[in-house]
Amino acid sequence: MVIMAESCDVVAVMSSQDPAEEEKGGGKGGGGLEGDAAAATEGEKGLTDAQREVLQRCLHALKHAKNDSHILAALLLITRLCPANQLDKPTLKSIFEAVGLNLPARLLVTAIRGSETSALPPHELLSLGTALLAALSTDPDMASHPQLLTTVPILLGILANGPVLEQQKQEAQEKNQDGDTVPDKFAENSSTKSHVEKSATETQASGEKTEKDSTSTSQDSSPSAGLDEAMAADCYQVLTAVLALPRGPDQLLSRGAVPALCKAVEQNQILSHNRGLALLGCLLSGKTKDKAWIKHRSELLSLLIRLCKDFCQSKDEIKLDTCSRLVQFLPPIGVAVESEELKEVLRHVAGALRPMMQAKLTPRHLGPILVLSACFLDLYGWELVGPPKLCCLLVNRACVEVRMGLEEPPGNDISPELQHTLTGCYRIMEAAIEQACSAAVTATPAAPQSSVSTLTLQQSRQVLKVLEEAFSAVIYYLQQVDPSRYGDPFVFATFRVLCSWLAEETSCLKEEVTGLLPFLIGYSRSHFQQENLGQNLSDWMTGLSVSEETAGWTGREPLRYLLPALCHLSAEEAPRKVLLTLDTPALLVNFLSQCWTSLRGKGGVVYGRDPSMETACSALLNFTVTEPERVKKDPCFKTLEVFLGEALPVLVHKPRLLVLAANFCTLGLMMGRLRSAPAGLSESGQRRFFSTALRFLRGALDLGSSSGPAKVSVSWEESWDDAAELWRLSLQALGGCVQAQPWIIALVREEGWLKHTLSMLSQCSALPDQHTQEALEEAVRAVAEQCEVCRQEIKDMMMTHDKGALTCMKNLKKSVGVK
Repeated sequence: MVIMAESCDVVAVMSSQDPAEEEKGGGKGGGGLEGDAAAATEGEKGLTDAQREVLQRCLHALKHAKNDSHILAALLLITRLCPANQLDKPTLKSIFEAVGLNLPARLLVTAIRGSETSALPPHELLSLGTALLAALSTDPDMASHPQLLTTVPILLGILANGPVLEQQKQEAQEKNQDGDTVPDKFAENSSTKSHVEKSATETQASGEKTEKDSTSTSQDSSPSAGLDEAMAADCYQVLTAVLALPRGPDQLLSRGAVPALCKAVEQNQILSHNRGLALLGCLLSGKTKDKAWIKHRSELLSLLIRLCKDFCQSKDEIKLDTCSRLVQFLPPIGVAVESEELKEVLRHVAGALRPMMQAKLTPRHLGPILVLSACFLDLYGWELVGPPKLCCLLVNRACVEVRMGLEEPPGNDISPELQHTLTGCYRIMEAAIEQACSAAVTATPAAPQSSVSTLTLQQSRQVLKVLEEAFSAVIYYLQQVDPSRYGDPFVFATFRVLCSWLAEETSCLKEEVTGLLPFLIGYSRSHFQQENLGQNLSDWMTGLSVSEETAGWTGREPLRYLLPALCHLSAEEAPRKVLLTLDTPALLVNFLSQCWTSLRGKGGVVYGRDPSMETACSALLNFTVTEPERVKKDPCFKTLEVFLGEALPVLVHKPRLLVLAANFCTLGLMMGRLRSAPAGLSESGQRRFFSTALRFLRGALDLGSSSGPAKVSVSWEESWDDAAELWRLSLQALGGCVQAQPWIIALVREEGWLKHTLSMLSQCSALPDQHTQEALEEAVRAVAEQCEVCRQEIKDMMMTHDKGALTCMKNLKKSVGVK
């Protein structure tokens, strides 16, 4: 339990308390003994009669101790005669409650201040204090106690700087970010005010100066005993116990754990390469990863560069064992890109991995290599992997591992280690899909051409073939997934990689994919409707080595990944029929509604483009075009009309969301052409939508210079590449709406759409392109055919203007009777 120095004269230990205060009870701060007879009896199991008798006497002594000396004497007897492994939790808890946290904290502060009233050397005080804290921290309640947390900076200072004789009194008094401070009793007046080693939570600038001062001071005062393994182990035991708390990583981060542990590793302090790196790895693998890199970027970059160099210089068998460690220390994507030195070092690491990748390795050794390679792809793309041949090899080995891992008989559990490896393989496959299934990438100075984009046709076919075989195994695995496992992070990872493939590849495994649609929709709907299913998924996504997921889990994530595939599948008859039986349009409508609510809920935050909402509109548009009868009867499309009528008037005033507005406008007009004219007055929501749509469409083109060609307006220019086709489709749908619902003609005139369009067409010499001209002509012609007044206005304009784009519209001339 407690490790005590053999030379410790417990009777001579002096407390930092006032003597009179000490006589009142040294255990005051830790609480009295609640070790009743029942607890003591329970704790005596496994002890001899002699040990049991000693234990009872010591517990009695602890309970009635009058000062620190009595407590230490009882502890000394317990540790020598009753090993901790023979004491159960209730007994240990009774001992801990008797000792309390004041005693070990006072020992540390006394050692740091170098009090002349202590009969023990500072090093022994530190040794005893850290040992007591290590024992106390084995109880989670003690580990989370604010008083123990105040000692964390001191312990970090010991690990980083060694146990100096006189550390700053402020190190014990320091106020951390959570507002915890060492109790006032630690801040007694003292004549010792020497400058000492920097605190673990001080800033780097002031810390460097303090470190120099402290080194000088400690050398001048008296020789400092070195950091021994027992003391280092005790310090790490406390830090590990704090790390295990629910808020443990944040507690350590706020108290300067990252710079202190980085320094311990740099100075090669005892246990730093074992337990220090392990602690840092935990801090950099979870939710505190981004915070740590933002706050301590330079220290972590320096440490990572050192680890990479050590990796490259080590033997192959050591490299195999340290791949996983390197993964933990890789930075977020933005940080890595900014450091050319890191990029160069990682290039050497990737070079060291290549011969290992080509060698025959067991899955236990190959897995970490594949995961590390996946992280490099996340950071720098294919640039670090090597020539095309090695890129093909990496993809092939990843796909083979996926097939071997997923093609197990149903019911076989996949181990956590294999799940981790397969998740890395998925990321390699996603990167390969993006390149091999897309058109050739044009190299630019900002985005150099990747190795995969230089594959020969034969190599590209090989990559696609092994990917197809791997995704066949993915489909097989997902077919076996029971709804009870929908919250499993590995199932989500497997679902996501399949969605990335389906977004690009639409011709392979059609029957298998169609057969899997009930699972894909059911899985997405379950998460969408039950957000709590994703509690584990949120933590898992945060824990990815190089995570792209920064926002919290909302339940919409699975559907977001599936949407590009739905956009393709809804355009094909066989899968579309299956999607309709699964009520997919209603799911998409609900998705749009929730996303819009979330978007508007951002308040003053600048709206940003949301591609998933645009993709959902595209899938709904496919259903609208191909399944008109379903649109007329399905109530979800009526709900969609109401939603669009409320959303479009707001959306048209958000310039950054112009493409989404074009999607909403097109979708609403395409549904409008399928509706029959209302028996009475049109609904206010319908009027609002069509009025907004007419104003929105009218703003796309402007008359450039006098008598020159029409140009895309300034407000549309930036988004024209994405919005042009939607604009043309909206005009075609507008013609259909006018024919189906003639009351819209009045809005066409009231909103000035016809007047503006005729004026522009009569004055401009040409339109931006032939497709734009055809779309406008079709819309104007539909209006002319439904309204005599409009037809006369169009005819008059053509008769009075013998030049301009209007005169080139032959079909329109024929409709209005102009030769």
